[in-house]
Amino acid sequence: MPAFIRIAWKVVFDAVWHFSEDDGWAMASHVALSTLLAIFPFLIFGTALGSFLGADQFATTAVHFIFDTWPESIAKPISDEVVRVLTIPRGGLLTISVLAAAYFASNGVEALRVSLNRAYRVAESRPWYKTRVASLGFVLAGVLVLVIVSLLLVAVPLAIRYAGTYLPWFNTLLTMIDSWSLVGVFVMLTSGLIVSHLWLPDGRRKIMDVLPGIILTLTAWSIGAYVFASYLATFANYVSTYAGLASIMIALVFLYIVGVIFILGAEINAAVMKYKVKRMVIRSFRGAKDDEAKAAEMPGETEAPREKAL
Repeated sequence: MPAFIRIAWKVVFDAVWHFSEDDGWAMASHVALSTLLAIFPFLIFGTALGSFLGADQFATTAVHFIFDTWPESIAKPISDEVVRVLTIPRGGLLTISVLAAAYFASNGVEALRVSLNRAYRVAESRPWYKTRVASLGFVLAGVLVLVIVSLLLVAVPLAIRYAGTYLPWFNTLLTMIDSWSLVGVFVMLTSGLIVSHLWLPDGRRKIMDVLPGIILTLTAWSIGAYVFASYLATFANYVSTYAGLASIMIALVFLYIVGVIFILGAEINAAVMKYKVKRMVIRSFRGAKDDEAKAAEMPGETEAPREKAL
């Protein structure tokens, strides 16, 4: 058996085995439920903070960035409810309900942190209050990023209008930025995964240590969303089973699939680091380069004896 296939088998087997042994299925349920419960508080807190900072389009931007990556049959019922919730007027930023929303939103981050700690096989060494503050920091950072994006969504069309008159060469670039919504979602999703894997769990990792699992996660998420949407359209009839709770049940099942893939991505990273796959790849790459260098030197070495013989 080739060495590459043998190592790949070890990595996949170790990741799946550890996922099952360490209650990965239950942790995926925890992540799914916590994420669903965190979406509304996160958007309520973000809308209040965004309005305070002058980003009135925060709700629209956040709904697009969160739900555009979901299949339409799953996203539409929930996004409609989110829009209804966010249109309720609130009395100000620093209210008890908004602060409570920020706290409940951080529970979703805590669920991700606990699942990543288990996947990376590390024990949490930080006190609970530090991890909670860090989770609140992640929520606030996410809100501020979406605030900036929502401000750009207002500023870019205005810039396009004036650039067409005064800076025609800049108009093309702004038009590309304005039309790259899916690219923006992909960039933010990738950035969020990188930040989560590097800084949420305990311990230190380099970006090359977490990149294999992130690539696998993004690929599996795309395939899983398409397959689940096809399943809903072809076979499943959740409405007849769950009636008014159908949209919530569909979202929970979808988030459960997302959680399983997310945790498995971290398990793959842990297995890759365990078997020192990165070192093996670098060593084999350097070995191949050394072989090429030796092969390039061989003609010169074989010509010298011939000259002596002559």
